[in-house]
Amino acid sequence: MVSFPDVIAVVPAAGIGSRMLSECPKQYLTIDGKTLLEHCLDALLAHPAVNRVVVALSPLDTHFHQLPAAQDPRITTVIGGGQRADSVLAGLQATDGADWVLVHDAARPCLHLTDLTRLLAITATSQVGGILAAPVRDTMKRASHGHDDIDHTVDREALWHALTPQLFPLTLLRDCLLKAIQEGATITDEASTLEYCGYRPELVSGRSDNLKVTRPEDLALAQFYLTQIHKD
Repeated sequence: MVSFPDVIAVVPAAGIGSRMLSECPKQYLTIDGKTLLEHCLDALLAHPAVNRVVVALSPLDTHFHQLPAAQDPRITTVIGGGQRADSVLAGLQATDGADWVLVHDAARPCLHLTDLTRLLAITATSQVGGILAAPVRDTMKRASHGHDDIDHTVDREALWHALTPQLFPLTLLRDCLLKAIQEGATITDEASTLEYCGYRPELVSGRSDNLKVTRPEDLALAQFYLTQIHKD
């Protein structure tokens, strides 16, 4: 039987999701009676290695504490920041008692348990951590600077779509985040924080249906994927 370390999950959920053109932040849009955030939390807590989740909320959030998830003793909240890195750091600073931390997008509801298990398995051999990712399949184009025309085609070999969760030693991620924020580095995800500090996280192949709901058309696709997950 595979043994996993105790893991804390951090879910940055302080964003407003302006591209969804909705009246509420996208993590509170619903599929089958549950918000995207609740689907995300359910997927994380379904794994026996994940016993605690810290959700970083906007100071103006009025939705979370109305959800049933707010009563779950395994879930705690903190006030996040203006940027994703600030919210993740706030979540890390509220954690203790775990060597590893998972960071997962609040609007990524279609995480498969098998993918999460595959990612957690790297804790047996890695000192740096890694991320779920999917190889790029489409032809990639680089636009001309400041224009919408094509400058050139990008070689897609060795290109991957970064997904979440992303998994790192808790202390290492916290130290790298502090350094990157203090030095004004561009941080697009947690892996980029470690890359900035000279580390090379692993790429763990994950399912491409682990999509992030970003635009209105993504919601129907996520609903379909969740239906398939629940059939498995």
